[in-house]
Amino acid sequence: MRIDLNADLGEGYGPWTMGDDAALLDIVTSANVACGFHAGDPAIMVATAAAAKARGVAIGAHPGFHDLRGFGRRPIPTSASEIEADVAYQIGALQACAGLAGHRVTHVKAHGALANLSNAEESVACAFARAVRGVDRNLVVMVMPGLAAERAAEQAGLRMVREIYADRAYAEDGQLAPRGQAGAVISESGQVAERTRRMVEEGALLTVSGRLLPVTIDTVCVHGDDPHAVATARAVRHALEKSGLTLTSFID
Repeated sequence: MRIDLNADLGEGYGPWTMGDDAALLDIVTSANVACGFHAGDPAIMVATAAAAKARGVAIGAHPGFHDLRGFGRRPIPTSASEIEADVAYQIGALQACAGLAGHRVTHVKAHGALANLSNAEESVACAFARAVRGVDRNLVVMVMPGLAAERAAEQAGLRMVREIYADRAYAEDGQLAPRGQAGAVISESGQVAERTRRMVEEGALLTVSGRLLPVTIDTVCVHGDDPHAVATARAVRHALEKSGLTLTSFID
């Protein structure tokens, strides 16, 4: 059995950097690259795409709300047509920068508050899916399983990969536990690796109450902005490989 390991990268801005992208690119098999709205800029996008290509790592667009100050984690009142245009704009920006680096964009994953809303609200999920399909219906959409984003991508006829988060806790409905909730973000590398191994082996989400929710799992995400991201990604990769899984991108 094979599985993908991904991280959200390219999340600096100008002279400001976040995370150790170079180290993470030596561990993950795909990367979701910020497209300038919540983080990132053209130079960072080109550099991240080039670094990923050099390591054989697939890249995807990671569009979010236009919110640099809030890192895209604050909901911004936005109409469906604005979401479509904003997501298409961000995908196109990364496609152009990736082309300059000799790489190509193969998938799309919503960031932060936009992702949370697309998981909870059908109208947002459908707007996001329409944007991806309008740009390139061959792009793969990375979704959380069992939620609105998955249903919208399926209805749009888009190929999907279903993602779990290694370092985030899950509520009983399969949504991510709110970041402000105690225990929502898990930083201890050993704990993250063990719970990830269990979820992948069980084919289920592990909720905060210890309940298992059966889902399909194609890829595992480690957040690149966490201070422990590199150690966590290494621990997760080691745990998955020790379980007999082959770590490889979902892109053929």
